[in-house]
Amino acid sequence: RSVRECLASWMGAQTDDLSLLQTHWREQVFSRQDEEESFQAFWNRSVHDGYTLVQPRPLSVTSFQQRELPSLTMAESAGEDDYQLVLYQKMSMLDGRHAHNPWLHELPDPVTKVVWDNYVCIAPQVAGRLGIEQGDLLRVADGDLALELPAQIQPGQHERVVAVAVGYGRKGTDRFSKVGPQWLQSNLTVQEGQTVGENGYIYARRQGSQLAYVNLVTLVPTGQKSSLAVTQTHHTVSVPEALGGTRRYMVRETTLPAYLEDPASGNHFEHEVLQLWDQDHEYTGHHWGLAIDLSRCTGCSACVVSCQAENNIPVVGKDEVQRRREMHWIRVDRYYTGNGRDLGVIHQPMMCQHCDHAPCEAVCPVLATVHSDEGINQQIYNRCVGTRYCANNCPYKVRRFNWFDYRDKDSRENLVLNPDVTTRTRGVMEKCSLCIQRIQEAKIEAGKEGRLPADGEIRVACQQSCPADAIVFGDMNDPQSRISKFVADPRHYRVLEEMNFRPTVGYLTKVRNVEGKEDSHG
Repeated sequence: RSVRECLASWMGAQTDDLSLLQTHWREQVFSRQDEEESFQAFWNRSVHDGYTLVQPRPLSVTSFQQRELPSLTMAESAGEDDYQLVLYQKMSMLDGRHAHNPWLHELPDPVTKVVWDNYVCIAPQVAGRLGIEQGDLLRVADGDLALELPAQIQPGQHERVVAVAVGYGRKGTDRFSKVGPQWLQSNLTVQEGQTVGENGYIYARRQGSQLAYVNLVTLVPTGQKSSLAVTQTHHTVSVPEALGGTRRYMVRETTLPAYLEDPASGNHFEHEVLQLWDQDHEYTGHHWGLAIDLSRCTGCSACVVSCQAENNIPVVGKDEVQRRREMHWIRVDRYYTGNGRDLGVIHQPMMCQHCDHAPCEAVCPVLATVHSDEGINQQIYNRCVGTRYCANNCPYKVRRFNWFDYRDKDSRENLVLNPDVTTRTRGVMEKCSLCIQRIQEAKIEAGKEGRLPADGEIRVACQQSCPADAIVFGDMNDPQSRISKFVADPRHYRVLEEMNFRPTVGYLTKVRNVEGKEDSHG
């Protein structure tokens, strides 16, 4: 019996499953259509067509109910050693209801870039005063309540405020001690019997009908250390002084007044480009390209998880992330803008740039990485012998080497795998393919109809999942396509374009609404 029929039986209704379903449609759906007069005719047509058109349910919109929230100001009784604790929900973990999903644990926080842990965020001034470094364990005490959490030194944070993410410390997350290669399981992620992170909800207080997330706490160094798995340890990219000492403008920004005066403001960088080839690649058919609007990107990292789900990218565990062996095909780099306490943040999704003059292709001894006639840098897994020359030669550092056979033999866990994408084995290099499986599928379906794929018909996984519509993909040989218009925009630029790698992936300069921070990243 189905679950629905079992529930009905337990509630005293001895009714078969079909009758239950038809009763619901008769009461809730049939009245919202006017094409059929009898329910049986309506039911038969719906079953035959596989769908039905009905009127939307009427919604009652109520006025906004304003409530007084707990004050975030420092209490008058706060001493010099007291800090205001703010509990917050991480973008990936929220309140912890999905804490049993390893994809979310290995998704880097948009600002701290830490995975597999929660921690206590403190200002650099506090770290200097307490004499602690990144990862030092701190006892965060609120009366008799206390947790020991590693310190995350966060630039731009207020000196009298510390922050702890909730949603961690959930029962059952000790199963992640089995994530990763079997011979490393004793060192991976969490020890058996322990949970991932600590439960920050112990600091929450109920005030009437509301839950207050702020308290006064003290910080006491324990003298112990717990290493954090951080996926980004650089905040700017500069050239050594011996080579000129200039800054690489990976991310570019401008202000709205400057943009209105000059649409290319913030994007004026003239470079002398040396050409080693007599001519560029010629693309007579499709020329696929991708562009990202930095003004729209919020750093939510939905693109990272969608790429992971689409392309069968494994979770590697905390220990392997600490060894810089994460497998994500797309990362979201975070750069600080400004100086001192007045900081801004820019996020930049970074994946394989699919360069026309790809430095990875020139060094592969077995032609495992080659260029297609449609502008895609392809990775042939069957040819790869794992020299990693291509990763060493990639200036964007977007290639991932598969150190282990992460695919689990559990048939239930394998149900999440996408059958349209190869599951890679250990010893090969992998990277973004611009969702080639989606491109080929669209081309085949369009070919059956004797036409070319229409603009917007192919949506790569990161583009499909972006809630801000910051990512655009399409055929650059189509002058009417959306990607062609993005490339022609004065804000459009390509990372390290002065090196003449000719990336296919480009970015649009970030435009801030008001006069922003000082033009510096670091």
